[in-house]
Amino acid sequence: MKAYLGIDVGSVSTNIVVQDEAGAILAGLYLRTRGRPVETLQAGLKETAEKLPTGIQICGVGTTGSGRYLAGVIVGADVIKNEITAHAVAASHFISDVQTVLEIGGQDSKIIIIRDGIVVDFAMNTVCAAGTGSFLDQQASRLGIPITEFGDLALQSKHPVRIAGRCTVFAESDMIHKQQMGHSLKDIVNGLCEALVRNYLNNVGKGKEILPPVVFQGGVAANAGIKAAFERALGMEVLVPPHHNIMGAIGAALLAKEEINHSQKASRFKGFSITKLTYRTSSFECNGCPNNCEIAEIYEEDRVIGRWGARCPKWDIVQEELH
Repeated sequence: MKAYLGIDVGSVSTNIVVQDEAGAILAGLYLRTRGRPVETLQAGLKETAEKLPTGIQICGVGTTGSGRYLAGVIVGADVIKNEITAHAVAASHFISDVQTVLEIGGQDSKIIIIRDGIVVDFAMNTVCAAGTGSFLDQQASRLGIPITEFGDLALQSKHPVRIAGRCTVFAESDMIHKQQMGHSLKDIVNGLCEALVRNYLNNVGKGKEILPPVVFQGGVAANAGIKAAFERALGMEVLVPPHHNIMGAIGAALLAKEEINHSQKASRFKGFSITKLTYRTSSFECNGCPNNCEIAEIYEEDRVIGRWGARCPKWDIVQEELH
């Protein structure tokens, strides 16, 4: 059976998906990166290989996320794409007429505007944590609530309370103030959900024409309180796809399939045996010009397979050198 592998390596999570020709998910993993992308990727690929039924042939591999180039050279990717493209492709796969994609992860958030199946606009928030999942994680920890219960608590709120959500520092002090005023935990949790949504729409979504169907994806989409807050703020239904937390990887797999079908070439995928190899990274400063670029490189066993950081092609590794 032919299948396609999609990998999304982010700062918070590493997601791996294997899809068959029809787009059905044969295996899907959501793992915490924990600052160790190479080790997490190897562990994830090993677990994925064990989950796959016998007779599966990986015919194409795609990578995305902030660690897409790192993952790409390790696995032998056929296509390496940014998160905007991957998430847009995945959303369109599940809801063909989608016009707006809201994506909130642990460390960043983004909005993607799609018209007639084409991305026409997007915005990202990669600086402030107030509009991301880490904001909720921090507040849940301070309140002593498991993040998994956060959404359900918010839905039980009867008396909405407004909490300043423009900054995580202000939100914390305002949250403590509301507790001292006697507001219930449910109302405070709901206020935090609304604060995140307000921050997202005022910053990431500012100036964007948000039209239905609206798809909400990313790890935070599991939070029913955030989904409900978006629906109240937008005045329209917000759809959460079944595999909302691994949509980037799904998009990467779909893009790999498209690339292989278009090029008619054999996949560069190195195979699941790479989980047994040793990888290490290092860096050095190039003194070839006044830019003094810091070059990062990754070794597979004793061989350099990738370099980043240069402003010129001096240190580029040609694909043929890897074979």
